[in-house]
Amino acid sequence: MKRALQHPSFAGGALLVLLLLLAALLSLVWSPYPPAEIDIPNKLAAPSWAHWLGTDSLGRDIVSQLLVGSQNSIAVGVVAVGIGVLAGVVLGCLAAARRGWIEELVMRASDFTFAFPALLTAIMLTAIYGPGLVTSIVAIGIFNIPVFARLARAQAHAVWARDYVLAARAAGKGAWRITLDHVLPNIANVLIVQATIQFALAILAEAALSYLGLGTQPPQPSWGRMLNEAQTLLFQAPLLAVYPGVAIALSVLGLNLLGDGLRDLLDPRLARQR
Repeated sequence: MKRALQHPSFAGGALLVLLLLLAALLSLVWSPYPPAEIDIPNKLAAPSWAHWLGTDSLGRDIVSQLLVGSQNSIAVGVVAVGIGVLAGVVLGCLAAARRGWIEELVMRASDFTFAFPALLTAIMLTAIYGPGLVTSIVAIGIFNIPVFARLARAQAHAVWARDYVLAARAAGKGAWRITLDHVLPNIANVLIVQATIQFALAILAEAALSYLGLGTQPPQPSWGRMLNEAQTLLFQAPLLAVYPGVAIALSVLGLNLLGDGLRDLLDPRLARQR
């Protein structure tokens, strides 16, 4: 822990991520105003003691929308990355353990999935089930599966070639027992770092989908939809676009810094160099 706190990238990223989590937790129990409360007489109000960051074109409090909007970003990131980790790691380890046609099938399925980015998948799902937060989560989660499948397979292949795995096979251990006892513990650090990176990408993807009207729907606040609503008022109230943009940028920056710090701390070779 002492070495982690002295690492500038990890410390800075952890601080930003902690602020994001605190904002989401705070919004569960308190916000200055109900985020969907419309107050037309006070629309486009300047920052004041009553409204710390002002109000939007419908008189809704900006601080309240930012706080509650952080819940969506975290929910999409956690669930979408969780889908990718659970399904992708299982498929990647299966491909590395079984080889042959199973590995070929998993890899070709991953290549096929990569042909449909999260945005295109969300458009297809929206056409079938309609827009919404769940649509965003499913689309981003599906895109994350091949990312973790390919990474897990590549890292697992390297572990399967180690001497201690050969000794375990000679001792009679089965493929799944070796995967659980030796492969997963040795590739966990790489998967954790990748998960932080995909978390940041999930926040960006959710904001983009909400900006296009495919993600979180009114009256639920969303940073991406706040950007969409602010674009028509850029010359009249430019700060309406700055606030959610800064929130997205700081969240993504924090997760990327955290991922870089974890990579340095969890990689024994880099740790020795430091």
